Amino acid sequence: MAAVLALLSSVLWGGADFLGGTLARRLAPLAVVGASQAIALLLIVPTALALGATGDPLGYLPYAVAAGLLGMASLVAFYSALAIGTMGVVAPIAATGAVVPVAIGLGQGERPAAVQLLGVVLAVAGVVLASGPEIRGAREGTAPGGARALGLALLSALGFGLVLWLIAKGAHYSVTMTLLTQRCASVSVVVVVAVAVRGTGGLARRDLPALAVVGAGDVVANGLYALATRTGLISLVAVLGSVYPVVTALLARFVHDERLRAVQVVGVVTTLVGVVMIAVGGA
Repeated sequence: MAAVLALLSSVLWGGADFLGGTLARRLAPLAVVGASQAIALLLIVPTALALGATGDPLGYLPYAVAAGLLGMASLVAFYSALAIGTMGVVAPIAATGAVVPVAIGLGQGERPAAVQLLGVVLAVAGVVLASGPEIRGAREGTAPGGARALGLALLSALGFGLVLWLIAKGAHYSVTMTLLTQRCASVSVVVVVAVAVRGTGGLARRDLPALAVVGAGDVVANGLYALATRTGLISLVAVLGSVYPVVTALLARFVHDERLRAVQVVGVVTTLVGVVMIAVGGA
């Protein structure tokens, strides 16, 4: 069940990232992240009240606040990279952040089966393969915004990896309150920035439905991932929750007509093989 929940979170994250990155091509990335996070917060509050989660043990608090602040910065960097780079490449690079919770989990004594460890290696290798052409293009100056997009994607990768670990730690105490506090922390940053710059980043009323989809997709994905960490090894769940680049790349291919090179297609296939091995090994 943990594997299924983690994979479902990847599907939702991939879709939300595609839509968020598309919006960030004409709106300020901070505005896209802030508005979608605010909408997500509105969805979580009644859920927390209905479940009576506000009385849960407060052990989640430091992890949730850290996840909110770091996640906010990472999403802004990620959406900025998606807006100026190739989505089918930026997303896989950002997903290499799965290495962070995997390393932490192994360091804390988690011992997955051999087939699952091999699956982890293949999944991570698969998302890295897609970065080759973009790195070469950035070095040769043929990829528009390539160098900046790569730098932002790598920064978001580190941030996302730490956020995955922080959510898992907070979920040990309360899944709902971890998600609620995470959003409160991120939205607080947006409010401060909005007051400071006195701007909306180009947002218009017509953008609200799309932003609502982004926010809802992100928060539900976070919830599914948090639930998965309560029953599965974080070193495995984090990888399964980080295969969203496959979804983002496919949507970019069919909606924006992005072309993937052969090595990138190999990367997608390799990632899927790794996912299957992780899921089968944990069955």
